[in-house]
Amino acid sequence: MTSSGKVAIIGAGIGGMSAAIQLAKAGLKVTIFEKNERLGGKLNLLETQGFKFDLGPSILTLPQVFRPLFEDDGRMLEDYVPMRRVDPQWRNFFEDGTVLDLWEKTEDMREELKKLSDSDSAFQDYERFVEYARQQYEVVERGYLREGLDGFWQLIRFYGLNGGREMDWTHSMSGAISKRVRNGYLRDIFGYFIKYVGSSANDSPGFMNLMPYIQLGFGLWYVKGGLYELARAFGRRLEELGVDVRLNTEVVSIDHSNDRVTGIQIKNYAGEVETIAADFVISNMEVIPASERLLKQTSSRLKRLQRFEPACSGIVLHLGLDRVYPQLTHHNFFYSRDQSSHFDRVFHDKKLPDDPTIYLVAPTRSDPSQAPAGCDNVKILPHIPYINNKAPYTYEDCVALKELCLTKLERMGLTDLRKHIVVEDFWTPFDIERQYYSNRGSIYGVVCDRRKNFAFKAPKRSKEYHNLFFVGGSTNPGGGMPMVSLSGQHVARMILEQLQK
Repeated sequence: MTSSGKVAIIGAGIGGMSAAIQLAKAGLKVTIFEKNERLGGKLNLLETQGFKFDLGPSILTLPQVFRPLFEDDGRMLEDYVPMRRVDPQWRNFFEDGTVLDLWEKTEDMREELKKLSDSDSAFQDYERFVEYARQQYEVVERGYLREGLDGFWQLIRFYGLNGGREMDWTHSMSGAISKRVRNGYLRDIFGYFIKYVGSSANDSPGFMNLMPYIQLGFGLWYVKGGLYELARAFGRRLEELGVDVRLNTEVVSIDHSNDRVTGIQIKNYAGEVETIAADFVISNMEVIPASERLLKQTSSRLKRLQRFEPACSGIVLHLGLDRVYPQLTHHNFFYSRDQSSHFDRVFHDKKLPDDPTIYLVAPTRSDPSQAPAGCDNVKILPHIPYINNKAPYTYEDCVALKELCLTKLERMGLTDLRKHIVVEDFWTPFDIERQYYSNRGSIYGVVCDRRKNFAFKAPKRSKEYHNLFFVGGSTNPGGGMPMVSLSGQHVARMILEQLQK
């Protein structure tokens, strides 16, 4: 193999752009090929009639993960991305009328929990659980996250046969919560942190309880102007480093010979096919769709990837409203009556929820520029199964679920919500699959399941081709913007190490 370091990156999501920045900083020639019209992948944007909708991620955590990409020549992340903390972090609505805020500071939570009849025990349990979550974060971060471990045996080599005992493998996430938390409201709140990776608290291992600490320990953040400003900041950084970005250019295959890839074939906006030679190829397309579409792998080769089952999908409803609902904060959850049954229906039975837990974002609470004066901008997202054959659903079924969600929200306090809709944008798993080539419409990559895959995602380096790499939510360490950025940063390091050999 030549050592010229010419890199072709398929897709301009956060993972691909993170790899590109680190490789360009090291002097490699990097080109990104993106089939859509703008950077960001699922970090996308819709602007219409004075409303600005972040179509993808709406929460930013762990900003320190992004700092190595932007801190250069005396500049800081904040020079590219002005951020502010969001507090309360969440507002939680329950069917019995209880409303609880989740605050970053412990003393604020002590005051908040005084709303509950068992406030003293609830706060004691809260403190005990957050300390457990901190321990899980610290043990996972020092190896799996920081070192970019890529599977069970790498984990054993790093932690040792006994060193991983601090990591809670023995309990499910929900089991570990129930062991420490007696209050039902807090159990639901902590259990739904698993939404960040589109999985079930009943199936994910206990160490995934690190997620509450990620938010409570390091803050929940909003980017001024909307989350898509982060994608624009990545674009500025790519331009500064001389990365060639080709939008509206679809990669149609990855060329390979023996145990290495030799480049890619692209189709440009004019429909012309061109071959691009490369020393390294990085796919920001998910592992299974890339293996099917670009590598044209046989069913026998694809079979070994089936343990990396897709995470869930969702219907995503963006609404512009001609009024403001003052009871909402920036991030809101409207809970199912029985969250455990909700998880099992979506993740085991693969059925659309009949009583969904709904995530609702109202960004105008932090940024009035996201809607015209006197109006509101909301995103509504219930989790649903990925596109599957066990309990197949149709677009019409998704529309019926949308109506069910609107009915639930109206019943739980958003009076006459339907009457105040002036703008509507609606996404289903079929749209997500078509727009991003995600695996069966998954939003978050690979499901986190302690029985199916030990909660590991697909490896970042191809087993067949030693100069082909993958980044994004379908690879370790998984979904969420900080994690997919880490996957890109780890891949950049792996390539640089390979070039030095």
